[in-house]
Amino acid sequence: MQGDAHILVVDDDARIRRLLVQFLARNGYWVTAARDAAHARRLMASLVFDLVILDVMMPGEDGLSLTRSLRRDHAVPVILLTARGGTDDRIAGLETGADDYLAKPFDPRELLLRVGAILRRAAPPPAETPRVLMLGGVRFDPERAELSRGARTVRLTATEAALLRVLAARPHQPVSRARLVEELGRAEDGVQERAVDVQITRLRRKIEADPRRPRYLQTVRGEGYMLTPD
Repeated sequence: MQGDAHILVVDDDARIRRLLVQFLARNGYWVTAARDAAHARRLMASLVFDLVILDVMMPGEDGLSLTRSLRRDHAVPVILLTARGGTDDRIAGLETGADDYLAKPFDPRELLLRVGAILRRAAPPPAETPRVLMLGGVRFDPERAELSRGARTVRLTATEAALLRVLAARPHQPVSRARLVEELGRAEDGVQERAVDVQITRLRRKIEADPRRPRYLQTVRGEGYMLTPD
C-alpha cells in the first residue's frame, strides 16, 4: 500500500512540516501538508487521505479537538505528535480516537515504522478472514472490517478494526493484553497495555447495549479480553 498511500501532515511549525514532508516522500509516500486545523479541514473536504499525522498543540483548534471531530465523519487513521509525552497525555490522545501517539522529539525512523504498521492494519485482510460474527444486534464482517447495526454502518478506526479482527480470530478464547499489543504492533514503552484498555472501552460503546456490563466483549480476570459472539 505504501506506493499509493496519501498522508496529510498537519503542524503549525513550518520547519517540522517541511522535514516531515521531505522524509515521508523520500520513503515512498504521497504527502500533503496543512498549517492548521482549518487548513486541514479544507483539504479533507476535497481530497482522500490514508493517514493523518497531526500536531496536538496548534493555535486555534488544537489536534485533540480536530481528532474528535474527524472521528464523527472519518475512519482515517490518526497519529498525534506532541511535546507532552506523559502517560496521561497519551491516554487522553488515544481517547479522542487517535490510532497512535508519538512524543516530540522523535526519531523519524520510529514515525516511519508506526506509519507502516497502521497502514498495514488498515489494509484489506486476506481472503481467509474469519466468517461474519453476530454480537446481539451488531454484525462484524472481518473481511470488510465493517461493524453494522441493522442497515447502519458503525464507524471504526483502523486500530479498532484491527483489534476486533484479532479477537474475532479467537472467539470464546481469552487474548492477553500483551498478545494484543504484539499483534497490533504497538511494542513501545509502559503505556501500551493501557492503550489497549482504552481501545476496548471505545469498542464496547459501539458494540454493547450496556458498556458497563459487557456481554460480547468481556474482560477475563487475569487473562485479558474475549469476544463471545452469538
